[in-house]
Amino acid sequence: MDGSFAVMTASLPSLAEVAELLSDARKRTRLLADDLRDEDLIVPMLEVVNPPLWELGHVAYFAEFWTLRHLGGRPPILPQADDLYDSARIPHDARWSLPLPSRDETFAYLDRQLEAVLERLARDHSHDLERERYFHLLALYHEDMHGEAALYTRQTLGYRRPPLPRHEAPQAEEPVGDAHVPAGRYTIGARPNDGFVFDNEKWAHEVELDAFEIARAPVTNEAYLAFVEDGGYRTRRYWSDDGWAWRERTKAEHPVYWRRTGSGRGIAAWQRRHFDAWIPLRPHEPVVHVNRFEAEAYCAWAGRRLPTEAEWEVAATGGDGRRYPWGDEPPSPDRANLDAWYGDVVDVGAFPNGESPFGVRQMIGNVWEWTASSFEPYPGFSPDPYKEYSQPWFGTHVVLRGGAWTTRARLVTARWRNFYRPHRTDVVTGFRTCRK
Repeated sequence: MDGSFAVMTASLPSLAEVAELLSDARKRTRLLADDLRDEDLIVPMLEVVNPPLWELGHVAYFAEFWTLRHLGGRPPILPQADDLYDSARIPHDARWSLPLPSRDETFAYLDRQLEAVLERLARDHSHDLERERYFHLLALYHEDMHGEAALYTRQTLGYRRPPLPRHEAPQAEEPVGDAHVPAGRYTIGARPNDGFVFDNEKWAHEVELDAFEIARAPVTNEAYLAFVEDGGYRTRRYWSDDGWAWRERTKAEHPVYWRRTGSGRGIAAWQRRHFDAWIPLRPHEPVVHVNRFEAEAYCAWAGRRLPTEAEWEVAATGGDGRRYPWGDEPPSPDRANLDAWYGDVVDVGAFPNGESPFGVRQMIGNVWEWTASSFEPYPGFSPDPYKEYSQPWFGTHVVLRGGAWTTRARLVTARWRNFYRPHRTDVVTGFRTCRK
């Protein structure tokens, strides 16, 4: 059952480093929850959120299940945990009616689970080091993903900005036009020496691409506003059948968190909601919280198209095996907007140091980018031990790439495949376009 991941572990961190990473993830989890009032934990039943108390307990449960129970054979810390927190067994809507532990009891569960894991990591596991590291990193990245989801929840519900430290917004220069990517055979996907990877990234394989031109920057608020003010949301021919059905159902006239503040036209007449604050719509920031239908409609209006995920990855890496557009060094605040370093999206012209070999900017961080590709398995796919991660969603979800300002820097690479249903607007999503 567990043998499929063994080849991935050559470059994984030591157990002591894993313990530090897990402690850091838990610190972030608590930071995103500690300031919430009791009434903030009582949320309406919405498709795109979970009850915060359930989400916190689920984070502890997932880590406990894979690292203490699966690896160590220990009994559950909470006898009823499987009936409360197993996301594969408990339907989304049922999570509002569960007899969840109280806030204090949930935090105590988080503390007990982490303490037990750290004790386990302090012991000698040289006899099975690869297996040990794999499951602790699985728990780490799962918690990182739920930390990002906690930011989405706070935005969706209009809660105050989380108390995360922020850097000053970076300097920017305008990345003009398209970058040319020549035709050829390129390699995409994860390599066996990449360290931890998820099953949907495996394995590297060649793709044949025609030459294409891809925008050097994501679509900006200013560019998207031109589509809005030209009646783009009311013009049927720009929308797919599914997209038009979504627009009719939601009555959308503009991105979900935009509002017009006056009767005039132009960027000065609009604002965007960022958590609980309305801020000016800044022309050179990427449009954000748009779904795949909106991205497709904009492309139809502009005479452009979305990149396929293979095109996106090749434009990001040059197809030469690098982990990031700039090389193999990990992300830093001068190369990408990740880890909530800047607290929001920034100008699309920031981070020239993060450009790809083809001169494409911000392919890591700032906003997740919709692609034209359905979420499908790579050739030879086989599920890893956490079978529910990818396989249930093939064919129903679409691929996003690159990470957002809300994404932990250690989680994302240029090969990381995110996937959501095309109607989702709660995710920190934008897009870039290709010439037709």
